[in-house]
Amino acid sequence: MPETGLSIGNKIFGEIKPPSAGGKVGGYESSFSGLSSFIKNLIYLIFVVAGLYALLNFIMAGFEFIGAGGDSNKITSAWNKIWQSLLGLIIMIAAFALAAVVGQVLFDRWDFILKPTIPTP
Repeated sequence: MPETGLSIGNKIFGEIKPPSAGGKVGGYESSFSGLSSFIKNLIYLIFVVAGLYALLNFIMAGFEFIGAGGDSNKITSAWNKIWQSLLGLIIMIAAFALAAVVGQVLFDRWDFILKPTIPTP
């Protein structure tokens, strides 16, 4: 009996098994935990982008400060950018600390808000 392309493919590549219902697909465990993982990753992305923006602001304010040439208005503008960037970073750090405290007090886990889990039946 001649072999079909399907049976030849099975011999070359092996057997492909479908994922189990409780297994991870694409790094996400289920639809509910996938949503919480997506939200967690989105929050991390927002904080990384905000941190990079603050770093860029520091660099640009530094160049503005260096290039001020003694002009008090430019120096004041540069210092304002530096302080605003620093204040933004402090607010970001305080948000993580506040989330940890609220998670510890309400859910007895410091990382509950940062790594939420939704119980499924």
